[in-house]
Amino acid sequence: MRLTINSVPTGIQKLESQRSASRDMISEMKLMVPWGHIAAKAWGSPQGRPVLCLHGWLDNANTFNRLIPLLPKDCYYMAIDLAGHGLSSHRPPGAIYHFMDYVGDVRRVAAAMKWNRFTLMGHSLGGSIAGMFSSIFPELVDKLILVESYGFYPAPQELEKICKSQREVIEELLNFETSKYHSPKVRSPEAALQRLMEANSQLTEESAKVLLERGASEVAGGLVYNRDLRVLVQNHSFVSLDQCCHILKKIEADILMIRAENGIFTNPPKGSVPYFVQPLEEAFRTSLKERYQFVEVAGNHFVHLNEPQVVAGIINTFLNKDQKPRASL
Repeated sequence: MRLTINSVPTGIQKLESQRSASRDMISEMKLMVPWGHIAAKAWGSPQGRPVLCLHGWLDNANTFNRLIPLLPKDCYYMAIDLAGHGLSSHRPPGAIYHFMDYVGDVRRVAAAMKWNRFTLMGHSLGGSIAGMFSSIFPELVDKLILVESYGFYPAPQELEKICKSQREVIEELLNFETSKYHSPKVRSPEAALQRLMEANSQLTEESAKVLLERGASEVAGGLVYNRDLRVLVQNHSFVSLDQCCHILKKIEADILMIRAENGIFTNPPKGSVPYFVQPLEEAFRTSLKERYQFVEVAGNHFVHLNEPQVVAGIINTFLNKDQKPRASL
């Protein structure tokens, strides 16, 4: 099935939708943007309650493949590939992947879909994008689900670290432009899978295969990862921890925060819990009170993909609680 709609004020078009005949009605879509397109994968009827799903850093929309079929059927779930990830276009030459640009992309998607009220669900970096978006556009978000995320991506606390990190971003970008950026490495399917699992030790082999389906393309000699190498240059927002704790008060949505017992916030890779965890958790609890729900579950950083049944029931209850009339589409 092929659909075309008129462009909206943001300059985005819904280019095409191919819907399967399966019960879950899985669709592949492209939303046009000035530098190319944002790829998306959707489950269910477009007439359902809209839920926009945002994946983590270096992942893709397939991270929700195993969770969404377990969630309420009256919702319309759209998982996008962030720019430079999965099947989405890379940012233009010379551009850096700024955190706030991802937040802007969410607004582009909402405008293209003509959603005036929707739910956001984000894992890891996707949760940070969702939290910031919900603070900037509070009237658009009715529910916010954060999986292994504290909803924000604060800048380093010390001024020296801010300067150092920005210097590194610029130097690494120039390095990519002159060397690695133009030469993606070709790997055998087995090597590509192994490399993905080495970089994400908490992924099961089955979960890694799910991500690799959308995260790599076939070329002569094997596979190349689809992601833009420039996304490896992480660029924080310039919003400080104190500012994050203050602006989260603007969130109007009900919030569900799910943390894994063996995730990156309880068993961090570098051995120390990130400095922002306790202050943000306290800010959510004291500022949003009854609208904030915190749940800790068994599992690791990829619990939603490795063991989706662990979180599905919790999310189902949250989505169905105080259900409001469906947004006008």
